[in-house]
Amino acid sequence: MVDVLSQPLQKKPADGLDTLSAAQQAERLRLALLGSGVASFDWTMEDDRIFWDGAIDIIPYHADAARLARGASFQSWLNPESRARLNATVEGRNPQMLPFELALEAASALGSIWLTMVGMRYARHDGRAERLTGTVRVTTEGQREVQRLTYLATRDELTGHLNRNSLRAELTQAIDSAIGEDRHCAFLVASIDRLAMINDGYGFDAGDEVIVAAGERLARTLRSSDIIGRTAGNKFGVILRNCSEREIAIVAERLRAAIRSQVIDTRCGQVSATSSVGAVWLPAGASNSQEAMLRAEEALDRARRSGRDGFAVYEKSPQREGARLRLMQIADDVVAALDEGRLKLAYQPIIHARDRSVFKYECLLRMQRPDGTIATAGQFVPAAEQLGIVGLIDRRALEIAIDTLRRNPGVRLGVNVSGTAAGNPAWLASFIDYVRANLDVAGRLNIELTETAALHQFEENAQFVSQLRELGCTVAIDDFGAGYTSFRNLQTMHLDMVKIDGAYIKGLSSSPENQVFVRTLVGLAKNFNLKVVAEWVESEEDAQLLEAMGVDYFQGFFFGEPELEPEWLKV
Repeated sequence: MVDVLSQPLQKKPADGLDTLSAAQQAERLRLALLGSGVASFDWTMEDDRIFWDGAIDIIPYHADAARLARGASFQSWLNPESRARLNATVEGRNPQMLPFELALEAASALGSIWLTMVGMRYARHDGRAERLTGTVRVTTEGQREVQRLTYLATRDELTGHLNRNSLRAELTQAIDSAIGEDRHCAFLVASIDRLAMINDGYGFDAGDEVIVAAGERLARTLRSSDIIGRTAGNKFGVILRNCSEREIAIVAERLRAAIRSQVIDTRCGQVSATSSVGAVWLPAGASNSQEAMLRAEEALDRARRSGRDGFAVYEKSPQREGARLRLMQIADDVVAALDEGRLKLAYQPIIHARDRSVFKYECLLRMQRPDGTIATAGQFVPAAEQLGIVGLIDRRALEIAIDTLRRNPGVRLGVNVSGTAAGNPAWLASFIDYVRANLDVAGRLNIELTETAALHQFEENAQFVSQLRELGCTVAIDDFGAGYTSFRNLQTMHLDMVKIDGAYIKGLSSSPENQVFVRTLVGLAKNFNLKVVAEWVESEEDAQLLEAMGVDYFQGFFFGEPELEPEWLKV
């Protein structure tokens, strides 16, 4: 490669002391870049030339490095996805001088390598790129670590199959595809019968071996297009793409036969196992992944009532219709509470892990019933979400929070946006408008989106996050680890923090499995420079363990319960 900028400096006799000093500073800067493993570049578009400094030492992976002095050759070195990202920067029309940062993947004899290109785009008067200048660093090891952590966070640690969150993401896509293509799919839950008895009789190690063997047998019976994941301790979820209603029973029998056909060898002896299967046909039986999983579980409960090795398909029932009517009643209560000003906020402290001082308060919804009793969010928000009125609740929560911030200057508050509201672009725009109208307190407002909701409508929510941050708000992902996770997308959203789902934090010190998972999530978040909040912290032992893992903030009853009227609140 032509290492143009790294040629020895030629000092002319006419150079003055200022010129010599500037040359020495340039040489020191060049050596500093080399020492830090960075190559600088200057790419001019008119002649498609790239002048490199340090590239011979930093990027020795190309078979013919001298060719990289041409932009076209450099682009052809990249894989299609990376080439498209770089082309978007080069070919875009924008008359302003713009910074950019790109993660690029290229091929080498040693396998894929990753480069991070950071620089400035200079434009001509017509908006076309005139030149790109900046630095390139090889970041292959860091990218591999991200991929490793991503794999760990999407896979079940014991079996290697997808975990519940990732399986649910796949199920969402399967349902959406089935609806869009006017076809059908199915979701099945296969449960190992009486695993508790196996654990008691043979020990938990043998129980784990049975789970692993069952998962392998189930996976071998499926088509390449089908998907399997572990949804709970003794349960596996299976997505059957493009499946007729008649085929569900056939596949269920095949799954059950795979488990019962042969004994399972464990280090503690041979174990005979059976399984029961519940299924739901989609989209006829459910319109979304959450509903599908719940209804498959209902069918599984019915299958297990007859004993071991059972099978059942979800069917509508009068009892479930009664539950629907109860939801309608709750919705009526919520609307009345909105009209009468009976929706309240309770404030729970989130504290610094290091010195245990209060960082902010999370606003938690409460509904005051006509008789004066208080209903928690879990008693009415799910019904409001199902019936499409949760946006009214979230808007009221924002209004109360803004008013509280204005009356309490030293306080920071976190406000939740529900999953249903986050999927409504018109509602998001209205939310932004209200924050913009209250810019004086926006800097003390933290907005929390659930992980699943943020990524389900990614483009809309990425814009929502960007607008909030421009207004001075900070943004957090709530229930981190509980929804389906595209970590690259989370990084792209430029969040400020993540809150690890409390289900993984509760009793952490006595759960080695959760410790591995939480440590993985914290490591991933730190790799993206995100602050980390741990929810449901219940003991000093758990708090110390979390602090050692790198968690920045704690939330939980151990440090403070939600209060409707805390001492600091000025009504």
